[in-house]
Amino acid sequence: MKSRTPLIAWLLAAYAFLYAPIAFLVAFSFNDARLVTSWAGFSVRWYGVLWHDDKLLQAAALSLRIAAASATLAVIIGTSAALALSRFGRFRGRAWLDACLAVPLVLPDIIIGLSMLLLFITLDQAFGWPAGRGALTITLAHASVSVAYVVVVIQARLTGLTVALEEAAADLYASPLEVFARVTLPLLAPALISGWLLAFTLSLDDVVIASFTSGPGASTLPMVVFSAMRLGPTPELYALATLIVAVAASLLAIAWKLGRRV
Repeated sequence: MKSRTPLIAWLLAAYAFLYAPIAFLVAFSFNDARLVTSWAGFSVRWYGVLWHDDKLLQAAALSLRIAAASATLAVIIGTSAALALSRFGRFRGRAWLDACLAVPLVLPDIIIGLSMLLLFITLDQAFGWPAGRGALTITLAHASVSVAYVVVVIQARLTGLTVALEEAAADLYASPLEVFARVTLPLLAPALISGWLLAFTLSLDDVVIASFTSGPGASTLPMVVFSAMRLGPTPELYALATLIVAVAASLLAIAWKLGRRV
C-alpha cells in the first residue's frame, strides 16, 4: 500500500496541474474588478457584458456554423474513404490515398494554412470560385484537415466489425444500398458520432488555418479571442471560457449517462 502513495501523489499533482487553472478561470469570471490580478468581490456583471458583446456573439455563431458544416462534410468524405480502405482490399491508388490521409496528421497547421491559402487564390484567379475568402473557405479547409482524423476513428471501428451481418443481409436479397443503410450505418453509429465530435472540436479550436483562409467579416471565435488577448485577458473572456467549459461538461455528463444505460 505504501508503494502506491507516491504514484497517487503524482496523479493528484498532474490533475491539479491540468484542472486548477480552469478552476481559477471559472472563479475569476465572477470577479467584480476589471483587473484579473485582484479579487474585488463576487459579481455576474461580466456575463451581462458578454451577452451584449455583438462581436463575440457573432464570432461564436460563425464558429459553430463552420464547425458543424465542416464536421458533417468530413464525416461524409471520411466514411467513404474508410470503407474503401477497409472493405475494398487492394486497388490502384490505395498507397496514395493512405499517404494523403496521413499528411494532415503530421504537417504543422501553418503549412496547411499557407497551402490552402495558395490553393484558394489559384482557384479564384482561374475559375472565379471561391470568390474571395470567408466562411466557405474556412469550412473547406477545416473539413480537408478533419477528414484524416475521421478516417482513423471509423477505420478502427470497421476493423473490429465482421462482414457476417452484411453478408447475411445480402443473402436475404437486400440491395447494397439497403445493406449500407440498415446494417453498416447502425454498426458505425458510435464511430460516426465520435468522428463528428472530434472534427467539430478541431474546427472550433483552430486559429492558424482559419487565419490563413478567412477574409473580411469572417473572423471565428478563436481568432477574435486571440486578437483580444494581445491587450491582456479580461473577465469577459473568462466568462466566455466558463460558458464553454459548462457546455462541454454538460455534454460529457450526458454522454456518460447514456453510456451507462447501454
